[in-house]
Parts: sequence; structure tokens; C-alpha cells
Amino acid sequence: MAPSLIETAESVTPVQSKVQERSLTGDWRDDFFRDGYAVIKNALSKKHAQQYQSDALTWLESFGLGFDRNDKRTWKKENLPQNWKGGMYLHFSAAHEKYMWDIRCDPGVIEPFAKLWETDELVVSFDTVNITLPQSIVGEYDSTPWPHVDQAPERRGLRCVQGIVNLSEAGPKDGGLVVMKKSAPLFDQFFDENPVKGPTPWRTAKHEDFHPFQEKDLDWYHSQGCELIKVCAEPGDLILWDSRQMHWAQFGESDLIRTIAYVTYTPAKWMSEEDRLVKKDLFENYETTTHWPHTNLFSHGKAKVEVDGQEVEDPLERDEPITKPIKTEKLLKLAGALPY
Repeated sequence: MAPSLIETAESVTPVQSKVQERSLTGDWRDDFFRDGYAVIKNALSKKHAQQYQSDALTWLESFGLGFDRNDKRTWKKENLPQNWKGGMYLHFSAAHEKYMWDIRCDPGVIEPFAKLWETDELVVSFDTVNITLPQSIVGEYDSTPWPHVDQAPERRGLRCVQGIVNLSEAGPKDGGLVVMKKSAPLFDQFFDENPVKGPTPWRTAKHEDFHPFQEKDLDWYHSQGCELIKVCAEPGDLILWDSRQMHWAQFGESDLIRTIAYVTYTPAKWMSEEDRLVKKDLFENYETTTHWPHTNLFSHGKAKVEVDGQEVEDPLERDEPITKPIKTEKLLKLAGALPY
């Protein structure tokens, strides 16, 4: 028997949106609901994953800053356009390059989300690519763990499921995702026992669905039987995790270029018509947004640099992708540009 469909929409109250009881499914969903995450093998073929990684590196080389994938002497931070956390490209229309939309529209990537949400009518986030050069060559990044969830404490129940499509290896020594296994089902209990108090400087409009944790909070989860896991996966594998799951990115020790695409899908029916029109505008302007596909739709804006004490637009900024996606009906519906 399939798991019960989650009763949730942004108009639903926290009590109504709690996850219902589920029967065992005999597939990866059992792992997901028990542990808060799951690895779906071969969502993409390795051949396609390798091609998309090549496309991502071609995109990075296109800035003309000196980076050459085939010459490790050029693997330097100063040879890269500005990024966040060592490799997340939030600007430059990165989220809308054709290869990124090819990944989002791939049936093997969509199918697990459709199975999880029990609908084929989905919208997708305008998440971006992560291309992280190895610390062993470029020098250390700020590798301090930043445990967090990407769901506001006020949003109760399963509301969002994030994804990583691996375009490179994510072995034990490589960069990758760290999760607090089994923490997602404890989300409500944690915030009931540890209500958010005092100033929350991280709670901006763009980061409405972000909450950071402190060391004592990790101790709480450990006391509940949770454990930290470095999620290992191969090129073409899809990692899914509940947005209530504590997680962060870990930099690797190997000399591998970590290359991943972030993908998140939720049921289109959860998105209001007002939000759909906002999403349509963001899509038409090739903007990168948050992890959330159907709500909290904010752009990361244009890349900025400081010149003579003034903040101006980065001259490397782009108003459109180098290679635009083919706007099929399927793509436009996923983007929210067309209603279902």
C-alpha cells in the first residue's frame, strides 16, 4: 500500500499539515520517512552525469578568468567568478543554463519526487549548480560546519523535500552532504522543547525557511538516537532529504571537483496563482531562487562588487544564460510559467 498523501498547502494550519501514518512501501521511501533522507541510484545514467559535469565546467571556463579544467595550475579561487560557500553560483543566470533544465526535466530525476508526492503535476525550484574546486589544490575554505534546516520552525509537517543530483563522485573523502540521520521526524518535538527566542538576524525574507543550530542542539539530537552521516553517492545518483532534516555541506579531502545540481519539486497545487505569477516573472528573467519551488519565491539578485567604496553590479554578471533552455510545455509547467 502506498503512503498516504500529505495534507499540506500554505493555507493549511500546522496541526492539519502533520505527516499522516504510512504503510511500508518496500522501496527507498521507507528509508526516507524513517531516516529523513534516501539515495536513489542511477536517476541519471553515468554517461549523462559526466556530460552535465562537462557542461558545468565549460560554463565555468566561459568567464575567461583563467580557469582550465585540464590544467590544475589554474585551479585557483581568483580564477573563478564570485560564489558562495566555495562553489554555489547564485548569480550569472547559472540556474537557467540549458544543461540545468535538461537535468530538471529528466524523467529519472522527476520520478522519485512524483512517487513521493503522489502526483505528476509538480513545480521545480530555480536552484543552482555547485562546482567546488578541491581544498587540496586551491587552499582551505571556511570549513566550519553550519548545521541548519531549510524549513522555518513555524511550518509543521512535511512541506519540502530537497535534492542533489550528483555529477561527480561523493565518496567518504570527497565533498558532500552531511545529515543528522533521523532528525527530520523530530522537528516538531525539537522546536516544542526549544522554542525560538530572541533576535533572529538570519530570518530575512529570502531566508524565511532557514534555521541554524548550535552545538547544544546537536547534543539534543544525539540524545534522541540520531547520528551524523556523510552521504555517499555516485555520478547520476539522486540524494533526497526532508527540509526538516539537519544538514550541511562538507568539503572534501580528495582532489576531485565536486559538481552537483540542486533540485527540489513540490506539488503545483500548493502554489497560489499569485505566487505562480511571481515564479513566472523570475523564470522569464532567469533568476536564481531559494530551495522552495512553490512559496518563499525570492531572487538572489545581481552579483555585486565594490568599486571606490561603492557597490556596483559585477561586470561579469549576465542577464541570460549562455545556452538557453528549450522551452517545452513540460519545462514551462515545471517552471510555473504555464499552469497545469
